[in-house]
Amino acid sequence: MPVIMGVELTWVALAASISMGLAGVCLFIYAVKKDLFRNIEETKYQVFWSDLDELVRSSMENKDESSHPDRTR
Repeated sequence: MPVIMGVELTWVALAASISMGLAGVCLFIYAVKKDLFRNIEETKYQVFWSDLDELVRSSMENKDESSHPDRTR
């Protein structure tokens, strides 16, 4: 009986793997058809510049706080 259970489990795992693979392929085809991969570089630069703005703002705040040591927070 344990051998049959192992074989059934193998078929279930194989079916699950194939199903997930087909789902991934379908999602990829959907994204290509809906043009979701268009201009990926723009998104990269939006993230980059927003991170850079936060870094500049935080450094300016630290500079302002250090120039006025008698101020309390």
